[in-house]
Amino acid sequence: MEEALVDADKFGAEFLRVLRHRRSGEVPLNVKLSKPIQDPLIQEANPPALSKAMESCPKEDISNLKDLLHEENLHLATEEGEQGQLPILIISMKDSKQQKKPAIVFLHSTNKCKEWLRPLLEAYASRGYVAIAIDSRYHGERAKNKTTYRDALVSSWKRGDTMPFIFDTVWDLIKLADYLTKREDIDPCRIGITGESLGGMHAWFAAAADTRYAVVVPIIGVQCFRWAIDNDKWQARVESIKPVFEEARIELGMNEINKEVVTKVWNRIAPGLDSKFDSIYAVPAVAPRPLLLLNGADDPRCPIAGLDTTVTRTQTVYQNFGCPENFKFIAQPGIGHAMTPEMVKEASDWFDRFLGQSI
Repeated sequence: MEEALVDADKFGAEFLRVLRHRRSGEVPLNVKLSKPIQDPLIQEANPPALSKAMESCPKEDISNLKDLLHEENLHLATEEGEQGQLPILIISMKDSKQQKKPAIVFLHSTNKCKEWLRPLLEAYASRGYVAIAIDSRYHGERAKNKTTYRDALVSSWKRGDTMPFIFDTVWDLIKLADYLTKREDIDPCRIGITGESLGGMHAWFAAAADTRYAVVVPIIGVQCFRWAIDNDKWQARVESIKPVFEEARIELGMNEINKEVVTKVWNRIAPGLDSKFDSIYAVPAVAPRPLLLLNGADDPRCPIAGLDTTVTRTQTVYQNFGCPENFKFIAQPGIGHAMTPEMVKEASDWFDRFLGQSI
């Protein structure tokens, strides 16, 4: 158990060093009120109207729920510069009782925004949680148009001064934890984190970096980047953000995107992603905190064959801590890269089990 603790500490310290390396300048913790977004930006040509999986999230049967919800729109300063303003949406129940509640941070998928998560926020708020969503870097309020995220990834490859794929948003989540633990309505020892796809990656990296995230549920987000390269299973992940890899291919003089291009891109835009910060090291670092991994058994972006070592190592660490029940891995049969109602229900039950005992 002592060895596991030391490994987690070393991982966190090294990861934080990399996160700090490309900051534009640290600023004091400062939050300002902002206005609700009437027309949220989704960086897709034909964005869906809603997510059936999110709409299925368990909620309390309250006839006038909308009238009882309290909404806050905020901007939190996380570093200098335009992208250092973190947009936050918080939904909770109006409550005259001055008691600290459990909280959960929800993270959106690629090209979406915090408003997309509203069905989850409202469902969890109805059950007594303070529900929080943010716009990740170059998304939502932090995007100017439908190519902002794509353009940021390409710029990161060319300039090497930002880390828009995962890491910069993890920095924001560390600063968000600074803020949430100071709020009078939140129990600082009961803060959970979850997310879908890109948001799932944000969730497990943030939890590995910051122990204040007490319960962790990444959804269709955990993969082993090195395994995907070594076993020629990187194509689906690359396709999800292809422009940066295409730019790198041209600059490197390659006829096609190959393993060398993929490795060089990861090392440039997210240093260590396919090595010292990969899932085989990051996921076990969450122990002994409750951790539920939810994946599709047929997901090409997060191939479960590549998670064997990650899951085995994580199980061993939890066993060494004496709490094997705090870790669970579910790969839903017949499901590709999609969040399902079953996953939403599993996540809900997990949070209720480990965060909601005192609601």
